[in-house]
Amino acid sequence: MDPNIPGELIPRDADGKDSLGTRRTPVTASLAPLPDHGNVNTVWWQELWRRHAHITTPLRQRGLECDIEFGLSAYIVHVALTDGSYLIIGPPQEPSSNRPPGDPEGWIVTRQHPDDHAVFEVIYDSTPSTGPGAPERPEARDGGSAKHVVEAIDQRLTQLGLLPVPRSSTEGPLVSTASQPRAQESPDLSPRLGRTSAYVYGDALLALTDRLNGTESHAEAAAMLHQILDPTDGLLERLGEFFEAAGEKAKEAEQDDGFDLSYDLADAAAEIRNLGEVLHVAEDRMRALNTTPPARRPAAAPPRTPRLPALPSAQPRQRR
Repeated sequence: MDPNIPGELIPRDADGKDSLGTRRTPVTASLAPLPDHGNVNTVWWQELWRRHAHITTPLRQRGLECDIEFGLSAYIVHVALTDGSYLIIGPPQEPSSNRPPGDPEGWIVTRQHPDDHAVFEVIYDSTPSTGPGAPERPEARDGGSAKHVVEAIDQRLTQLGLLPVPRSSTEGPLVSTASQPRAQESPDLSPRLGRTSAYVYGDALLALTDRLNGTESHAEAAAMLHQILDPTDGLLERLGEFFEAAGEKAKEAEQDDGFDLSYDLADAAAEIRNLGEVLHVAEDRMRALNTTPPARRPAAAPPRTPRLPALPSAQPRQRR
């Protein structure tokens, strides 16, 4: 592995995520644990983990243990399954790609077994067809989208009975399966009373901001962040899809300016998704702030109480 990859530290793994909004989670469980090896504490591995969070986080929400490894020519996500087999999720290995880790032109998902070579299947392949005259696979239009990768894994592992946190037969893919002290009701994102506006989507976000300002705990604020940052169903992911769709619409004009505009919109979608990757641990960090402060001692009990008058001038310097 490349030790020169720049990194940023990630906080300790939280006990899960709260799901707030129109979806409800039928099961309460924690995220699957982080890998148990020495690389987890290194900066370069933590950077790789961050770059693949849009893949690993939804899978860990489903109880699947993930790790980042180096394949033939690129980094891959290794997912252990309960029957001893495993998934390999990564970009094309041959020929190698110059795309950065976690942002390939397409994903390949295979299931293999270390002791039974007869167990091999391709679950998903969105890589562009390279052979001359080779037909384009339907998944290729989804490119590097993580959402479709997770959906394909959901479907296949459900068929095999290998999904630790199964989907409800009446709901879509699980957004989150972690428990919180109390699940909040879906936020009311309707426009404010007495206000009429043509910007209904902006008003919806404004209502969510109002809810955030009115939260009484960091756990509630973290639930609001979840609405924005969830890598498969959050607002940033939906906003990225919106700009991609706008770019495709611009191409339909078949004019030079339309193609230029489509490139700009595609760049905007990529930047929005990158923002989600940079902030993917913000929810856990916000929730970690919701710790109960230690109880204050009675003023007369500590023997050092008479020394308190000398502290005020020192405390501000400590905060700086």
